[in-house]
Amino acid sequence: MSTKRKKAPKQIVLDGVGVSSGIAVGEAHLMETGIGQVSEYLVGEDAIESEVARFQLALVKAHKQLDKLKLKTRGLPETAAEELTLLLDAHGAMLGSSRMTRGVERQIRERGINAEAAVQGVVREIAQGFAAVKDAYLAARVQEVRDIGSRILRHLTDTPFQAFSMLRPGTVLIADELSPADTVLMDPERVSAFVTVLGGAESHTAIMARSMGLPAVLGAPGLLGKARAGQTVIVDGDAGRIVLDPSEETLAEYKRKAEARRRLGRQLARLRSLPAATRDGGRAVLQANIEMPRDVEAANRAGAEGVGLLRTEFLFMNREELPNEEEQYALLRGIVEGMEGRPVTIRTLDVGGEKLIAALGDVIVEGANPALGLRAIRLSLKEPGLLETQLAAILRAGAHGPIRILLPMISSASQVRQVRKILKRVWTRLKRRKARMVAEMPPLGAMIEVPAAALTADALARECDFFAIGTNDLIQYALAIDRGDEQVAHLYNPLHPAVLRLMQDTVGAAQRAGIPTSICGEMAGNPRFAPLLLGMGVRELSMTSHSIPRVKQRVRALDLGAATRRAQAILDQADEGRISALLDDFNEGL
Repeated sequence: MSTKRKKAPKQIVLDGVGVSSGIAVGEAHLMETGIGQVSEYLVGEDAIESEVARFQLALVKAHKQLDKLKLKTRGLPETAAEELTLLLDAHGAMLGSSRMTRGVERQIRERGINAEAAVQGVVREIAQGFAAVKDAYLAARVQEVRDIGSRILRHLTDTPFQAFSMLRPGTVLIADELSPADTVLMDPERVSAFVTVLGGAESHTAIMARSMGLPAVLGAPGLLGKARAGQTVIVDGDAGRIVLDPSEETLAEYKRKAEARRRLGRQLARLRSLPAATRDGGRAVLQANIEMPRDVEAANRAGAEGVGLLRTEFLFMNREELPNEEEQYALLRGIVEGMEGRPVTIRTLDVGGEKLIAALGDVIVEGANPALGLRAIRLSLKEPGLLETQLAAILRAGAHGPIRILLPMISSASQVRQVRKILKRVWTRLKRRKARMVAEMPPLGAMIEVPAAALTADALARECDFFAIGTNDLIQYALAIDRGDEQVAHLYNPLHPAVLRLMQDTVGAAQRAGIPTSICGEMAGNPRFAPLLLGMGVRELSMTSHSIPRVKQRVRALDLGAATRRAQAILDQADEGRISALLDDFNEGL
């Protein structure tokens, strides 16, 4: 008697936004597939209405997520878009005045319990009721109720993801959405790539993916409805494509592509010990952006000439208490020593907006527009004790190698003067303690990422020892575009004439003052922009370690004189299309 062979699942191809290049093939791990278990506790009679309000706020946030998903359906084929829209409408209805939401509010008021426990109890009650009826349609609705419950709980608990320590090497993470703090928890030895339903190319999560060298595709609607744990997944970060249950032919094709990329990587690795020098003798300095201590090894492998931007947020993330001076010093010292005498530019704490930190919950209250609120240097000057602790750790770390101090989101010369005054006070206190620290006061620089800073660059240059242009935020603020908002992401353009004018003004002011300027935003790591940036007079570029070989290859192919002439022609243009064409034409001729 013959037995039928089990039919292989049909290949599914989904498209999203490729935010970090590379190809990965691995086993799927779905995150937050259930609502999990939460603690139940009494909230007290006088706090019941506040608890109801907290639940209602979570509903509002969940609604906003669904609205984002609906916008994603516009790029899908008509049938798929219609199906997904109906599903999202059903989820939206459940978030409205439904049996579930009314039941949660009743549980909070009648039993006096916390919102998380009420959500979990109502979802369980509805699921048990549906399970008693043997009907396939209702069984599917149970899963929808659970998904909605899980979505609400995510907003109520605001809990970071697990540390992923139990994942198998090569795992592909699949999730609704990932925050930068979640991305920090990923171990590249175990996670080979990740894909999400929400997210944009210029979000901090995307930047983290590029920093870690993880292929990533964000903004893939319908993903969670089609993916399942354990299936084989291909992630193509170059094309923004996800393949679930790939056929043998597709798998073989992508393995060939991955091998071709590895060969190119080996070719680029040979440039490690060569200088970033143009054909006519011009010289660029290529440095690394570092998010975490583990990035030092990658920077050294890539041949980075230093660290152009050390983001210190890792010291504060995923913890309930602020790190003290000793802890910050020990971690910074390790990074400075790891760079073996090459300079390290340490940026002071830049939180707010998307990068909220639990330990600062009593200080930062999320406003209507966090990107324009209390963040970065504004927070540091409002909480000088926080800044003083960090500056003390930085000065002490400077005893182990050359450092510079970089201030984020500077908008006026007075802010630099205030920090310099605090820095001198910390310096004096450390000397009185006879603490081992940097021999001389380190250079103090400003990030130029707010249009006000670029427009007053001459005044800032008199107070600063160097500039670092943060193109990500400069573009966002100059064009009034949220880089993580899929509705306007297509308007985020590094080659907008206004952006280039702000950069040109900044570089010119620095040259007149005799101070260096670096670029440490995403533009620096894209080989396409290298001729323009060098032609504008920038000689220091800081980027993710993985981008250094490709940028170095482009720099070494350049004639600096020709790049300068083309940059001038570009800066004379007022049309974005013409600017793009002039730059791409120059690159094609290399």
